[in-house]
Amino acid sequence: MSNKLFIGSLSYSATDSQLEEHFSKSGKVLSAKVITDRYSGQGKGFGFVEMSTEEEAKKAMKELNGTTLDGRNIVVKEAKPQEERGSRRNDSSGSIQW
Repeated sequence: MSNKLFIGSLSYSATDSQLEEHFSKSGKVLSAKVITDRYSGQGKGFGFVEMSTEEEAKKAMKELNGTTLDGRNIVVKEAKPQEERGSRRNDSSGSIQW
């Protein structure tokens, strides 16, 4: 397991600082980022938190999964590296690849 966490079911108005404050209850937060729409600036409902150690990340998953942040029950999981996620790019034939 890594020390980077995926946070889902965030409210669209959640901020980086709210995320950092919420996760600091479980240890030292190295970074907290709510993913936003590049055009509107509105949150997309998920983000990422990096804890200082793997142990703190595990503790945060255990303690904070299902807790309320900004009026929503959040989901806390281990973040997957980008190369493990599926791709939705079109190939040259125009079909979508997953």
